[in-house]
Amino acid sequence: MAFNFLTQELAIDLGTANTVIFMNDKKVIDEPSIVAIDAYTDKPMAVGTRAKLMHERTNPGIKTIRPLKDGVIADFDAAEIMIRELIKMINYKKSFLTPSLKMVVGIPQGSTEVEKRAVRDSCEHAGGRDIYMVYEPMAAALGIGLDVTEPSGNMIVDIGGGTTEIAIISLGGIVAAQSIRVAGDIFTSEIQQYMRQQHNIRVGEITAEDIKIKIGAAVTDLEEDIPAMVVKGPNIMTAHPIEAEITSQEVAHCLDKQLARIEAGILAVLEQTPPELYSDIVDKGIFLTGGGALLKGIDQRFSKKINIPFHISEDPLRSVARGTCAALKNVDKYPFLMR
Repeated sequence: MAFNFLTQELAIDLGTANTVIFMNDKKVIDEPSIVAIDAYTDKPMAVGTRAKLMHERTNPGIKTIRPLKDGVIADFDAAEIMIRELIKMINYKKSFLTPSLKMVVGIPQGSTEVEKRAVRDSCEHAGGRDIYMVYEPMAAALGIGLDVTEPSGNMIVDIGGGTTEIAIISLGGIVAAQSIRVAGDIFTSEIQQYMRQQHNIRVGEITAEDIKIKIGAAVTDLEEDIPAMVVKGPNIMTAHPIEAEITSQEVAHCLDKQLARIEAGILAVLEQTPPELYSDIVDKGIFLTGGGALLKGIDQRFSKKINIPFHISEDPLRSVARGTCAALKNVDKYPFLMR
């Protein structure tokens, strides 16, 4: 008991696009989920923002790896390196006595036992001693301040980097859910494809993501006027440098098919919902979290298509991280936490 001060409690949102870590209710890490490794020695060279700056700009001696794909660990070794290096960033001032780590990690609702094991093993190898996992929709609900234990229905749509998690929550459990592999990464690749087909210009992942963040929209008739964005790159046919102007209306048009798949997923989950919980959801509305919730006009598009009001949470990017932080403080109270 005398060594309790050596236990460090971390709440981790291990996301496909970004990893967010909270400690003592404070955000201590918010970095892209990417690691740069020396191709010859397999030693880490950079992690997070520094590694992202190297992404798609490397020479043969450097590999940049995104360890998570579709919300789950795709490269076990790189994930372990990334988690360990991010934890080192928190403990950079502490050289004496390595603290024991207690962690709560958010995982996708559709995770298999193998995928859960990969998360647990990566965290253990990175120094975790006491590891809990929580499904991301449940964490997102906690993060936006919903009481998940009450006998009332809440619906969460968490549009992340790799997956969209849709869930109905009541009495501390998930009543109906669906995990769709359509999210931020798919939106980015759709923009890359659109630029190739419509403007004959080849753009990288970073540029396409920049387009998505700056002028990304879910509807063509936005109330606010967003200026067009000029994109530079090589012509696909000639490799000569060209410029193309892209508008938010074009982005909304190119993302339409993928957003329709999310709408179909939401309707499929609503079909499985018991009538009493359905009426709660109609009264309260549906809560949108995750980076995808920042697409301009996404709430009005979904509200119009599904006839239920949609609400974007206050800080959608960090809802899951805040929820894992709330779960960390109440590990004995919440039976839905997994060991």
